[in-house]
Amino acid sequence: MTYSNYALLLTISVCWVLTPLITGDKVVLPLVIAPHCSDKCGNLSIPYPFGIEEGCYYKPPHNQTSSSFKITCNHSTSPPTPIFGIDYKVLNISVIEGELRTKLGVSYDCYNKTKNTAYWWSSFNLVTFTLSSTKNMLVVIGCDTYAWFKGFRGGRKYETGCMTKCVELEDVIDGECSGVGCCQASIPGGVNNVRVVLNSYNNHNSVYTFNPCNAAFPVAKDAYTFYQQNLTQPVEYWESLQLPVVFNWTIGQHSCSAAKKDGSCLCKENAVCYDPIHEFGYRCNCKDGYFGNPYHPRGCTDIDECKGANNCEKAEYCINTNGGYHCKCPKGYHGNGTKDDRCISNTKPWLIPVLATGGIGGGIITLLLFGFLLHFKREEAQTRKTRESFFRQNGGLLLHEKLYGRRVDTLKIFTMQDLEVACNNYSDENIIGRGGFGVVYKGILPNNQVVAIKKSLKVDPNQVEQFINEVLVLSQINNRNVVKLLGCCLESEVPLLVYEFINNGTLYDHLNDAARASIMTWHVRLNIASKVANVLSYLHTTISTPIIHRDMKSMNILLDECYTAKVTDFGASRLIPPDENQFATMVLGTRGYLDPEYMQTGELTEKSDVYSFGVVLLELLTREKAISNARPEAEKFLTMHFLLKMKEGRLLDILDINIVSEKTIEEIQQMANLAKWCLMLKGEERPTMKEVALELETIKRKGSHPWNDDGSIQEDSESLLVGIPRSDDHGGGCSSGVDSNSYDSRLLTSLGSGR
Repeated sequence: MTYSNYALLLTISVCWVLTPLITGDKVVLPLVIAPHCSDKCGNLSIPYPFGIEEGCYYKPPHNQTSSSFKITCNHSTSPPTPIFGIDYKVLNISVIEGELRTKLGVSYDCYNKTKNTAYWWSSFNLVTFTLSSTKNMLVVIGCDTYAWFKGFRGGRKYETGCMTKCVELEDVIDGECSGVGCCQASIPGGVNNVRVVLNSYNNHNSVYTFNPCNAAFPVAKDAYTFYQQNLTQPVEYWESLQLPVVFNWTIGQHSCSAAKKDGSCLCKENAVCYDPIHEFGYRCNCKDGYFGNPYHPRGCTDIDECKGANNCEKAEYCINTNGGYHCKCPKGYHGNGTKDDRCISNTKPWLIPVLATGGIGGGIITLLLFGFLLHFKREEAQTRKTRESFFRQNGGLLLHEKLYGRRVDTLKIFTMQDLEVACNNYSDENIIGRGGFGVVYKGILPNNQVVAIKKSLKVDPNQVEQFINEVLVLSQINNRNVVKLLGCCLESEVPLLVYEFINNGTLYDHLNDAARASIMTWHVRLNIASKVANVLSYLHTTISTPIIHRDMKSMNILLDECYTAKVTDFGASRLIPPDENQFATMVLGTRGYLDPEYMQTGELTEKSDVYSFGVVLLELLTREKAISNARPEAEKFLTMHFLLKMKEGRLLDILDINIVSEKTIEEIQQMANLAKWCLMLKGEERPTMKEVALELETIKRKGSHPWNDDGSIQEDSESLLVGIPRSDDHGGGCSSGVDSNSYDSRLLTSLGSGR
């Protein structure tokens, strides 16, 4: 190489290094990423604008207070650990969503019998990196605790928080974080310079023996579940605990328009710039039809749609273009080359067979065959267009969009053909249930999975978005006592929902069959009631978007082979609007179970489910139907029949003799009083489902509960025992608690072949 060539190379190198320095605010990124820039630290990819070595990451201009995007790679660990800021371990970086997932310590506050023994209040400030409002939540743990989440939002102080109390450890339920032992609060978008402060109301005087420490922390929603044992942890546990948190990040502090104006915008070729809500700075995204890193000098790369899923009739008809594609028929054919407008030869193929037949008869036959084929093709195209129309009408495009946005991978979208084959073209022989909101068929998928396919009523076009949102929420319900929604089909006039198949019929079936009911011991029924109550409490208070079931009844409680309860049929369910405890809606449900206050006012609340559940408790106690013409007119409804007998002190007259014994009568009395509480005419006088679930757990655990302070229940229990034969009430057998000694095991086998 000549001297002049060396000089030229040196000049280019110097210019490349100095470019960011000599242009001030105008340019903040080299024209190319230097070859020495590492793209990984340990197992984590490091995409630009983040980087490890000097010159490999974005630095804000000198007059901005934005955070540097430098990642420190700690090679003293195996594998090496990526560190951001002072000492934040990086778990993931998303360029598409503008997110950084890292780990943070927690605030804690510990006590002994006499005083506070240790505390630590966590704080963190990543400048323009703000906590994600959609991916995080504030969690507070303790039995005598309140906490504040303090920060700055848009330059102004912001505070939120919550409180939590409990009397004893048994009050707390795993997985529930709604005020007893654990509470949570939402975190608004755009908050930084955060401090988490917590304290105790009474210095843990009455709870320190089982709950020595409080704790509070922001945490990623998908990374934390509360457990009872969290309350018992010592200070050493909280000192060492670090939990995942999701930060949003932006470039600079100026908007897209300002960055473009001064020439500092990092969005490269085939990328678009946008301004996020409640945050300073801007982000970049690839344009539709492109993929890659919009901040990298190479910019975004065109997606070759012809190599993936597309709407062309054949792969060879697909022509890729920048940012898209189009279909084109080959020479000698006409049409668009799409699956909807297929390519058709310009020649008249029917002329050849007509001539070849050598006669009029053969020509007529050929023409008829051709006509039949043409008619078949048109019918096929019409069917396809009809299904596409129904798919759009029922919200299919909206569902696709939401599935992509939420990264939901648990919900499958079935085709009409999939489900027609699965349930033998909706044969009457495959019908396993009918209800006010649809027909249910048994089906078998190609992988031999048995499913229940529900043919719903037609969706109101004005409620499509509500229907799709409910499908998404139901698909993400994670509760072992809720029948799992596996997927849906929207290509028919009425939507089809696909659920897991439960093989032992409904609670209604078992209670209304003398043989089946005889083997449902008291402990089986008590366990069913407890599980269903926990489900309704979970729907009302635990999930992020609460749900009112609105059609709770024994026919919507399925039982598996071990008599475990599974709640189903959310066809009438409603998502609870934000910040609304009640809302007006058309009255739906089943007579005999409907909340009278809801019927009168049209105001739906969680207490409507409480009333319906109270009727289910009566069915478990009495085996009588919710409405029966066999009873006197004034007692036609089971609720009136029950309340009248309770008032007369004759509860024993209507109890199912299969569950009554000396050992169970006190627990039965307690459930009867709980049912009476659930059936109060005014919703405000009824318990919450959480309170109902706790009371049923108390009955299961202790076998007794002081419902009244005047001792009246004890007297009632004694009066009920008059004339009752002593008998043993077993709870063994299957894990469900079915009494295997009370009925021949062969009967259990025959009963297990139902739905």
